[in-house]
Parts: sequence; structure tokens; C-alpha cells
Amino acid sequence: MANEEMKKFTTAQLLNFCLGFFGLQFAWQMRIILSGPVTEALGASAFIFGLIWLAGPVTGIVVQPIIGALSDVTQTPFGRRVPYLMGGAILAAIGLFFLPRSGDIAALFGNGAPVWLGLFIAAVMIWIIDACVNAAQGPYRALIPDNIPKEQHSLANSYLSFAIGLGSVVAAGTAPLLKYAFNYNMSTNAQFAMAGAAFFLAMLWTCLTIRERKIQSVAKENIKEEERKSFIENVKEFFKLSPEVGKICTMQFFSWIGLMSMMIFFTQYAVHTVFNVPDTTSLSQSIKHLYENSMMDGQYFSQICFAVFNLVCFLVAIPIGKWAEKRGNKFVHIIALSSMALAYILMAFLPNKVSVMSAMALAGIGWASTLALPFAMLSKYIKPGTEGSIMGIFNIFIAAPQVLVCTLLAWFIDKARFTMDNGFLNNHWEYAFVVGAIMLVLAAVTASTVNEKQA
Repeated sequence: MANEEMKKFTTAQLLNFCLGFFGLQFAWQMRIILSGPVTEALGASAFIFGLIWLAGPVTGIVVQPIIGALSDVTQTPFGRRVPYLMGGAILAAIGLFFLPRSGDIAALFGNGAPVWLGLFIAAVMIWIIDACVNAAQGPYRALIPDNIPKEQHSLANSYLSFAIGLGSVVAAGTAPLLKYAFNYNMSTNAQFAMAGAAFFLAMLWTCLTIRERKIQSVAKENIKEEERKSFIENVKEFFKLSPEVGKICTMQFFSWIGLMSMMIFFTQYAVHTVFNVPDTTSLSQSIKHLYENSMMDGQYFSQICFAVFNLVCFLVAIPIGKWAEKRGNKFVHIIALSSMALAYILMAFLPNKVSVMSAMALAGIGWASTLALPFAMLSKYIKPGTEGSIMGIFNIFIAAPQVLVCTLLAWFIDKARFTMDNGFLNNHWEYAFVVGAIMLVLAAVTASTVNEKQA
């Protein structure tokens, strides 16, 4: 295969290619939606919850560039990327199984165990899950320039968005569907176990059915050169690819502050702002019991909203890719980011169930675009043989802004407390959407300055 010209993928091949990402996003979506309720039940405040969420960006900054570079130079009978895809899936599945059982694990240490032990165990499980998702994500993205011709990169990334949307819809919608259609309450433990199984099985299918394209001799030379370079040298080379690369990275930086402002805090916003449940971390067990049904209703509402959000992503992902092929990635992405900013404004100032669900549907357009078009814009500047390294470095501009959300924004929301009419305390979770809308507007403005290179 080394000397073969890349052949265009058929629709069936593209659908098969993205199945592993379906499982990856299934697991990630469950972690996004339910980690808040799990950690709050163990005593995590808004700020502590934000610090635990640092697992995603920190492991993204550290793990993805390293794993991406290693996957460029790894030579095994199974391929370059496959060992990292399967390793990440296996370990993440283990973390997903034990995360909701953190309190039970802490209880095994007896009554003398510190009260924070369960929360610490949950934090460790979240860090394992996030590290493994990041370990699999970079090499998976690198399979596109590895095996698919450049003119199909926008479309291939859109198929990944399609898989992400579908995986998220199924993950978010399964428990509410069972509840409202069959009056069956699926436990949190069962939902996490389902996510782990989906990640492992879907990634296994991809690894068994995708035959990695062998690298050409010129690519091997590039890989050896990249292997000798330090990380700082790789970063410098990354920005020398084109002046436009810096603009694309800045656009991603603002975009992901906006995106994670919603993803990290939406479930807590749904529970505490839309359903008016006070902060439960300092309440007695008897008072908490009074709000159990409202908390569960808020959690189900959050899952339905995420299902709607990702259903729109699923429906528009491939049309966005085709539209971008005709009108250009930049033009389509600006429209998508603007629609998401508008959705955030609606959620910030109209926190009722109808407007929030409608806004989440609108935001799904921006999500589908962000999952595909920035990568398509960047891929036009990548040298053969350096795909994993480049995607790993690019991921820094996805992960680093999340650190700001997990620390500064989480601290701000933690301090933005008010007294409800019933005398209990609550937080202004809607402030996350005000900040997010501003960041998305800045991302759209930055995107407008990019002089897009044509394939």
C-alpha cells in the first residue's frame, strides 16, 4: 500500500471509519452529563467540580501531543495508531465502570475513612477516563490524513462529527427514553457501564476493520526528523507552516472557552437554575431528600437537552461538510459559531425549559462545525508523516482554554451566590453562558481574518 495513491472513500467506508468515534463520544458524553451529579453527591462545590474537570484539558495538553508524536513513529504488526486506540478504550472502560462506584469504594475503608476519600477516588477515575479519551482521540484524527485524500478531509471530519452527534444522542437519550416510555429508571451505575462497553466494542470494531496505510519513504524521513526534535522545536515548526495556522489556533482557543462553558456547567445549570434546586453540598440529608425528585428531573432534562443538541449535530454534520466544500470552511464556520453564540444568550436570559431546549438545538449547529471544519482548515498545512504530532499540538488550543473555564470561570460561579426565595443558597450558573457567548463571538471574528488555503 506504500506506493498506492490514496483512493476516495465511499460512503460505506466513511461510515465504517467513524464507528470507533461513536463509541468514544458515547463514553465522553456520559462523563460530561453525569460527572456533576456524581461529584456533587460526594460534596464537590462549583469550584471543586471545576478543578476536577481539569482532568480533560491537562491530560489533553500533556497526553495528546506525546501520544500523537509516538503514534507517528510506532511500528507494530497492528499499525501505528491501533495500539493507542485500543489501549485508551480498555482503560477508559475500566474508569467508567468505577467512577459512579467511588463512594462505595471509599466505604470499604470503614467508618474511619476521611469524608473526602470518595470524592478523591471519583477525581482519579475522571482523570483516567479523560487521559484515555485523549490518548485515543489524537491518533484517531490522524487516521484521516493518513488514509483519506485531501479533498475528502472536510467530509471525513464531518463524518466524525456525525458519529459524535449520534453517539452523544444515544448516550444522553437512553435513560430518559426508558424512563418516559417504559417507566424504568436506569441507574447511574448502569449508564456508566453501558458507556464503557460502547467505547470498547466500537473501538475494537474500528481497529479490526480499518487497515492503516503504510507510510511512504518520504514520510518515514519526516518521522525520523520529528522524532529527534524537542517538543518546543515541534511547536515552532508548527507555527511556521503558515501565518494562517496561528489564526486557526486563536479561533480554536476562543471557540473552546465558549464550548466548555456550556459543557462543564450545563447539567448543574439545568438542575439549579432551570429546576430551582438550591446548592445541596451544605444541606442536611433530610433537606436533600426533599429535592431528590427535582434533582432527578433536572438531570433527565439535561440529558434530553444534550440529546437534542447532539441530534442536531448528527443531522447537520454531513450537510455542513458538503456545504463547506462548496462555500469554504471559513464562511460556514462563522455562521455556525454565530448561531451558537445566539443560543447561549437565550439560555443566559431565558432560563425556562422551552427556550433552553430550543437554544440547545440551535447550539448543535456550532458544535457540528467545530468538530469538523477547524481540523479541515488545518489539515491543508500538514506535512505527510507528521499528522499525529500536528494534531497533538493543535489539541493544546482545545485543551488550554478549558483550564481557564475549569479554574477562573468555576471560581467566579462559585463566588456568584445568591439567596433564593426559600432562604437557601444557589449559584448563578447562567453566567457560564454569558462568558461563553462573548468567547464565541471573538472566535467568529478571528475566523473572518483567516485566508483559507484551498485544497
